[in-house]
Amino acid sequence: MIKTMSRPNFSDSFGGTYVLMEPDVFLMGDLIGDGLEREKPVHEVEISRPFFIGERPVTQAHWSSVMGENPSKFTEGWSSGLQPVERISWNDAKNFIDRLNELHGDEVHLGLTGIWRLPTESEWEFVARSGTQSKWFFGNRDSELGDYGWHGGNSGASTKVVGQKKATPWGIMDLYGNVSEWCQDNYSKDYSNHSSSQDAYNVDSEDLFVHRGGSWFTESDSTRSSARNKSVSTRKSDGIGMRLVWEPTGE
Repeated sequence: MIKTMSRPNFSDSFGGTYVLMEPDVFLMGDLIGDGLEREKPVHEVEISRPFFIGERPVTQAHWSSVMGENPSKFTEGWSSGLQPVERISWNDAKNFIDRLNELHGDEVHLGLTGIWRLPTESEWEFVARSGTQSKWFFGNRDSELGDYGWHGGNSGASTKVVGQKKATPWGIMDLYGNVSEWCQDNYSKDYSNHSSSQDAYNVDSEDLFVHRGGSWFTESDSTRSSARNKSVSTRKSDGIGMRLVWEPTGE
């Protein structure tokens, strides 16, 4: 049984909860040895700055409240507002965050000011692993994945209301499946040129960006903690959404 540890958190004005991730060091990449080349080499990453990450992905209701429209495919039913927003490009996600910071950037949480942003790729994997070194935070058996995420084998061919599956040991939900989640980083063919910091890997001339976690239509292998995917910044897919990070910047 996965035990969830209580961590400092706060709620925003849209009803979302954001959980503190404290500085630490972890191993990133294909620790098991049966992943793809893009997940190598295994390397140590230092999370040097604390950040708060959304307990759940951004919902359709949250997106609509900020942007005034809903681009999602799966909008039928009374509960659709609680399903993750999808069919958003990386550029759309950036515009959403810019708008969010413009409207709510002066909010104070736990006595701190901060900014909203996407997680970096290393932050995303750090959270997905939640202190573990297995394929998924719950272990290495994909037969257990259905307890923790929505994927091609159990989703019924659509996204689902967020927060229905079991959380990581650090209290984060829906990291595996439902929607793949955009990260700040440009995609690279492997980690050979990456640094050991939590900062995003960005190359100005590149237009491929990372998204993580797999989705409602992918096979279990795509949901592993180390699995990586990529898309151009303009791609809109009903399997890609986003999750927010709030980074403290001062008191």
